[in-house]
Amino acid sequence: MLYFNIYFSQNIFSLDPKQLAQARSLIDSAQNILITTHRSPDGDAIGSSLALMLFLKRLGKSSTVIVPNDYPQFLNWMAGQDEILVFEEKEAACAEIIRVSDLIFSLDYNVLHRTGDMAAELAKSSAPFILIDHHQQPGDYPEVTFSDTASCSTCQMIFEFIDGLGHKDLIDSEIAECIYCGIMTDSGSFRFPSVTPETHRIVASLIEEGLDHAKVHRNVYDTNLLDRLKLLGYALSNKLQVMDGHHAAIITLSKNELEKHNYRPGDTEGLVNYALSMQGINLAVFVREGNNQVKMSFRSKGSFDVNQFARTHFHGGGHKNAAGASSSRSLEDTVAKLKTDIQQYTDQLNY
Repeated sequence: MLYFNIYFSQNIFSLDPKQLAQARSLIDSAQNILITTHRSPDGDAIGSSLALMLFLKRLGKSSTVIVPNDYPQFLNWMAGQDEILVFEEKEAACAEIIRVSDLIFSLDYNVLHRTGDMAAELAKSSAPFILIDHHQQPGDYPEVTFSDTASCSTCQMIFEFIDGLGHKDLIDSEIAECIYCGIMTDSGSFRFPSVTPETHRIVASLIEEGLDHAKVHRNVYDTNLLDRLKLLGYALSNKLQVMDGHHAAIITLSKNELEKHNYRPGDTEGLVNYALSMQGINLAVFVREGNNQVKMSFRSKGSFDVNQFARTHFHGGGHKNAAGASSSRSLEDTVAKLKTDIQQYTDQLNY
């Protein structure tokens, strides 16, 4: 297995040429390329998948994107999104595509179980995998692994991947919009510590080539439905709990509360950041009840490592300041455990 390395050249971080050469060889020989991403895909997952699909099509390659489940409506404007297949909706057809694929990309995830019910079908495949991801602790299943935990997004890595293959000239306005969408959303609109000079250089390059960055922002953030705004207001007014003395805050929403507000995938995107924005709060958690699991989103300011917290207490993970996890407990039991766990970190959260 080959792993991603970073080397320094003229103040720009780049992908290792040897790994890029092997990836190029795999792409050249492939006839049916599959692009996959994680369950509950976000802007970085959809943006990176579509950017790569469009790029491969520009190379004359057959490529298909399959996502485990549906994605937010505020991402349904990107070029190629109408070609995305949803595994939950067309399991048999998607399983057949996985079976005949001779190259599979893992984007924005690094262990197969992050793809939910798709994981079993992916595990059966004998095709080589190429992983491009920025989360910690990648699995060892791919033939080639590009893993950069310092990158703000998988979309940033997709730009570097295309550029490294010598095809930056193929990044047109459609691909640029997809890449920018992922960078913008996963970096918290460029405010997270993971944003680097390289991030801004990439965005500057995209804008110089004609990217309408204001359009991307409008499509993602200025297309809210009334139900989503009402849900936001309800959550902040009625479901925000501040753990006095522990510098932490929790927002919870039950399945019943979500249904009352006509919940759609993506409606709670970014909700946890409102809790984190409060003065004196260094850890925020959003807890959402689903059909069979309780989902948690963790965010932190400064030094507190929510990746480690999520891994230690809920077998989750992610990044230092942004992570996720799930629980098979009830909503009430999950929140009770969460509060008990947080109380162990009062000193670490006091800064």
